[in-house]
Amino acid sequence: MQAPHPAFSAAPEYPYQQFATELVSRGKVREQDVHRARLLGAKAGDQKLPALLIRLGLVSERDAAEVLAEVSGSPLVSPDDFPDVSPLPEQWAPRFLKEHHLLGIAARADALVVAVADPLDTELRDALTLASDKPVSLCVGLPSEIDRALEQHLGSGKTLMGEIVDDFGSDESVDEADVEHLKDLASEAPVIRMVNLIMQRAVESRASDIHVEPFEQRLKVRFRVDGVLRDVEAPPVRSTAAVISRIKIMAKLNIAERRLPQDGRIKLQTQGKELDLRVSTVPTLYGESVVIRLLHKESIQFDFAALGFEGAALARFLDVLSLPHGIILITGPTGSGKSTTLYTALNRINTPERKIITVEDPVEYQLEGVNQIQVKPQIGLNFASALRSIVRQDPDVIMIGEMRDLETARIAVQSALTGHLVLSTLHTNDAAGGVTRLMDMGLEDYLITSTVNGILGQRLVRKLCPQCRESCLALPEVVEEMRLRRYVAEGPVTLYRPVGCEACGGNGYRGRLAIQEFLVMTDALRRLVMSHAQARQIEEVALQEGMSTMYEDGLKKALAGQTTIEEVLRVTSDT
Repeated sequence: MQAPHPAFSAAPEYPYQQFATELVSRGKVREQDVHRARLLGAKAGDQKLPALLIRLGLVSERDAAEVLAEVSGSPLVSPDDFPDVSPLPEQWAPRFLKEHHLLGIAARADALVVAVADPLDTELRDALTLASDKPVSLCVGLPSEIDRALEQHLGSGKTLMGEIVDDFGSDESVDEADVEHLKDLASEAPVIRMVNLIMQRAVESRASDIHVEPFEQRLKVRFRVDGVLRDVEAPPVRSTAAVISRIKIMAKLNIAERRLPQDGRIKLQTQGKELDLRVSTVPTLYGESVVIRLLHKESIQFDFAALGFEGAALARFLDVLSLPHGIILITGPTGSGKSTTLYTALNRINTPERKIITVEDPVEYQLEGVNQIQVKPQIGLNFASALRSIVRQDPDVIMIGEMRDLETARIAVQSALTGHLVLSTLHTNDAAGGVTRLMDMGLEDYLITSTVNGILGQRLVRKLCPQCRESCLALPEVVEEMRLRRYVAEGPVTLYRPVGCEACGGNGYRGRLAIQEFLVMTDALRRLVMSHAQARQIEEVALQEGMSTMYEDGLKKALAGQTTIEEVLRVTSDT
């Protein structure tokens, strides 16, 4: 019989043994990580395992609270259960409440009901027994939610960021030419906590990007959530140099270089999630603007249905994807989900019988069994030079991050002609525009018709929150203007609108999905390409052959309650 892991070989009186076992059994944390957290706690004299795991980013507050509630038999409470005024006796010190993440819920005749972050904390239980003249009934709450409620109850009016700013102290201007001083500032605990708090809140908000933008009188921080930017609480302007230097140090960038753009990466574990952060800096008038792209390794779904592919468009796309050679192009503007669709397609055809090589800038997600190459223009490794080399690697499938120039396009065409399946992206507004874009780049028409099998155009729209969306009857004017009777032959036409709830953060939307159009290269379309027809003519023939436009696909998804008409109109036009 295998010996138990050291994390679970503790004495029976260890209060967190059942908590740790349950976390591991649910797949929320690994045994080795529990053991590591316990060792760190022992060295620091802190034996409270839940707080350690959360602080190390090994488990999320929500997962820890759910398991603590189950193990302790205490109910799990949410901010909706918190009172506006604290029912606790005034003699309970604010410092004690903050230190133990303790919040009063109700004062009943027979008991005092309090929410705690850790109901297994034996020291806290003893302290509560001594401090109260009646029995104490424990509930379990998330530490961050308890802390926010405490701010309201104690009347401090100060946010967590505000408290960190107070610790930052110095109002003196920073000499950005003094690199050593910048390094010292960026290594101070308040600056580290500020940056960590920004990233933690971005994860909690489901943000895809963090924008840190310096201006003359303020440092602006914005999160992009479901494709829309929103302002969030930011550090003071006096901390600009320190905050940006801290991010650059984490991304292994040169903090002394502020005149040129730089790119880097950060690997981070927070809230129980493993993140890969892509960092880009560019010099602006008042400092460096930083954009951080958050790539959630564990939460990304390489599944066509989850992305929004369905019906005839999915069937047509999979038919073309199953062909042994040729080119498939994904078109759309920046941020339209092209890379995710490419990865999903690769994941679909990634079998032991196929060798797949990609050339990307940058490599966003790592796929098991796929050879991925990161281009490095500074040493001469660009798309074209990498492609010339990988053709000699005997691949079956080649993925090119983007066709940026004629040289790359020619090598891709040659690869398709010699029996390879090539997947790539183009920046065009629609599928039909992909053909004319290739001709504008200088690619010969006969090469396009010989190699291109299909072109997918796509956009991303916000998904309605399924918990709070509300149905409504479409106005007759809307039905007529958008010709919705094409999809609802008779009876009332029902649309949906956002409402807002706790699950979606109050804005009525949660997540995004793609709306697509897929152009399959047929003989009729090849004849148009050979005659150098305009994109509009190509689209008209494709529609006659069964293609649905992105606008039409969006209308169908709006009628199905997946999104709204406003979202479809935001990213497409009825042309």
